[in-house]
Amino acid sequence: MNSKIHLILLICSVLACAPAWGQQASGSAPLDGAPSVDPGAADSTVVYEAEFFGQYNPITASDMLERIPGVNVFGGRNGGSRGLGTGGNLLINGQRIAGKDNSARDQLDRITAAEVERIEIIRDTSGELNVRGAGEVINIILVEVPSRSSTQVQLVNRLNHDDTYEMGGNVGWSTQIGNFQALVNLEERPNYENRHNREVRVTPDGELLGTLFEENIRDQDEHTVSTNMSYGIGSHRMQLNALLSESSFPRNIKRDFVDFENSVAIDSIQQEVIENEESNWELGGDYEYGFANGSRLAVLFVSNDEIRNSVRERFEAYPASDPLSKNLFIDSQRETKEFIVQTNYNFSLTDNQSLRVGAERAITELDSKLFIASPFGSEPLSAQFGGLSLIPSISNPGTHVEETRYEGFAFHNWTINDKSSLESSVVYETSEISQTGEVSKTRDFQFWRPSFDYRYNFADNFRFRGTVLRNVSQLSFSSFAATANNEDRDIDGLAGNPELEPETSWTYEGELEYRLPNDAGVLATSLFYSDVDNRIGRINATIDPDQPLSATGNVGPAKQLGWFTRASVRLNQFNLPNAIISARMGLFDSEILDPFINQKVRTGGRGFASIDFRQDITSLNLSYGIEYSHSIWGGFYDIDIVTRTRNDRERSLDLFVQKIWFDDWVFRLESDNTLDASRCRYRERYEGTTIEGNIALIQDSCSSRYRRYIFSIQTTF
Repeated sequence: MNSKIHLILLICSVLACAPAWGQQASGSAPLDGAPSVDPGAADSTVVYEAEFFGQYNPITASDMLERIPGVNVFGGRNGGSRGLGTGGNLLINGQRIAGKDNSARDQLDRITAAEVERIEIIRDTSGELNVRGAGEVINIILVEVPSRSSTQVQLVNRLNHDDTYEMGGNVGWSTQIGNFQALVNLEERPNYENRHNREVRVTPDGELLGTLFEENIRDQDEHTVSTNMSYGIGSHRMQLNALLSESSFPRNIKRDFVDFENSVAIDSIQQEVIENEESNWELGGDYEYGFANGSRLAVLFVSNDEIRNSVRERFEAYPASDPLSKNLFIDSQRETKEFIVQTNYNFSLTDNQSLRVGAERAITELDSKLFIASPFGSEPLSAQFGGLSLIPSISNPGTHVEETRYEGFAFHNWTINDKSSLESSVVYETSEISQTGEVSKTRDFQFWRPSFDYRYNFADNFRFRGTVLRNVSQLSFSSFAATANNEDRDIDGLAGNPELEPETSWTYEGELEYRLPNDAGVLATSLFYSDVDNRIGRINATIDPDQPLSATGNVGPAKQLGWFTRASVRLNQFNLPNAIISARMGLFDSEILDPFINQKVRTGGRGFASIDFRQDITSLNLSYGIEYSHSIWGGFYDIDIVTRTRNDRERSLDLFVQKIWFDDWVFRLESDNTLDASRCRYRERYEGTTIEGNIALIQDSCSSRYRRYIFSIQTTF
């Protein structure tokens, strides 16, 4: 009820304050090169010419977008969505990139500011756009010149809390020769982490059972090569993009236990060595032909392959009969492949209506294996399993899962009048999921996914947006078979569920957005409600009562609702020129009947809040800022067959200051996790199962990777 009251007050404040903000903004001098508004009333496109950003001396397209209040960029597919779809909100020269990992968002750091002619913020839906469903679309228009070439270089240095020093960087090359454009980027990203974990174990009555100090070190560097190429001539336009990434790394864990028995402290030391193999590649592209009547025919494709393998060995270092006594071996192998091809045809029905029709085919494959061995297995000792005995009951000798999916879609855009527009769509998909290995099974699915997106402009800068959407989730095929458990040191493996089905839901959302005059900022507030048919969570998969197991499965119907509000405002009227403050807040509620405790519980957290501040002191070519975020803790527990866990997400405070010297050399210093924030977990372990309800012990822990400093130098030539 309190969240509803806050929402009503906020909407009233937005409506009431709008005229006052307008008066303050109009009474001050407009910004140099202030953006213009496209005269199309229902479109209300805000255009930022390149000259507007000259006062900030930007180096890349990303630098330019950071000076626009209220802009949130997401390229490619949203998490959990199916196939290529038409999602994202970023276009470059009016075109999206057919990619998953090699997305259009990454290009912004590679496009130099000198290549940008203007940036368009398109606030209304239109049949001319190559993306659908976004509240606003960001279109980066590049300068048309016969030829150009530039090179961007960045050197990154990181100092971690344990005095570990890392170096990385990237080199990006951009060129245009006539109608041909290319971007090539080489990157080495340091990703070292030393996380410390402290845990206290107590009885339900609060009696101390033991303590734990854990040091978890990830020694990782990510190496990536990517390229994006395009060519256009006449009515033809082609794009090709590719990515190759390798980020294998070792992880070393040391645990110092102190257990108390009859008031006597007993020390023990446990060590783990984990070798991780991680790599992926992706190839994507598209071809578009524009007809003389303005209609367009396009074909897009994406193919990718991802490998995630690990070998984990655990030792008792003290006390032990040998220097290192091995007591666990886990070999986990996983390879995911995907191939998607889509074709669509976009054409006008009337002067104010257009239609896009198309079809998509996607093949997704997973090959996985899991071998768990210990000194107490039922099989003979084997060098293949680290000299230990295989445990067949929780291992997975090999599973292959493949989904072949077809979908047809139609998107209709209708400019109803000079103030309102409607985008409606319908998608029909049919798929077959087959599984071989532990289980041989084939299942067929059919789904309808309609959606409606209505927008009404009270004025060019004040609008309402309402959406109704049918969602179908993308399944994680790794849940179909037994997998390693990397979240709980006391449970080695998780059971698979070959009966898992996609989660389906209806979502309803309404949003009010007000853009302050003279580009002074953006205020918005929204409500959403989701009715979920078959929420994916944890279900009971126990076969042997002496070995309780749970698996990922469809729990049942659930409800989710929430309120979002955001504000991004320039602070010129407060004598802070070229400063932007942005704030976001979300409050959520949810409900589902938990299958273990037979009670209604939440399916997610309570909410979050964040605030960002940035100021450019243009006379000194100096910028500084802060980013702070915090989850609203409590209220949600992850309930399993033998545990009940609450994870309190860590707060975050990042600081930065940067200075431009010699016109195009950017020196930047960042403080990451400035508050040494911890990620905390409260876990109840049950005697028997959570169904019986008898708590055996409580594990209360917090971990942190602590603060680190990042210094980078960037230039373009």
